[in-house]
Amino acid sequence: MSGEMWALVVVGGVLALATLVGAVLLAVRVVRTRRLLGTLGVGGRVAFYGALIYTVLPVDVLPDPIYLDDMGVLAGALFYLTRLVHRRRTADRRVPGQPDTTLPGRSGVPPGPGQARRIVS
Repeated sequence: MSGEMWALVVVGGVLALATLVGAVLLAVRVVRTRRLLGTLGVGGRVAFYGALIYTVLPVDVLPDPIYLDDMGVLAGALFYLTRLVHRRRTADRRVPGQPDTTLPGRSGVPPGPGQARRIVS
């Protein structure tokens, strides 16, 4: 084998190893959210188990040496689970009778300089 071919093999191996490490790190972060599944409802469970099953099963969109599809599914599940956790935490912090600040346009923060005040009747 020529020197150029060895360089391509080494670069390909390093890229495959880097994507494998990225996929493993994402899988670990998704697994760490497992303890919150009881409070996240059915959507959280489906995202969690669906991402893990897709990652483990040998049937993939891309061949297994290329872990980009696995990383995409894991990152999507982690993003979705994180949004669910943040929504749950803000809902738990809300005091009864307090206006819902999760609706668009109701941030609960007073307007800053240069921002107009809206009068709500």
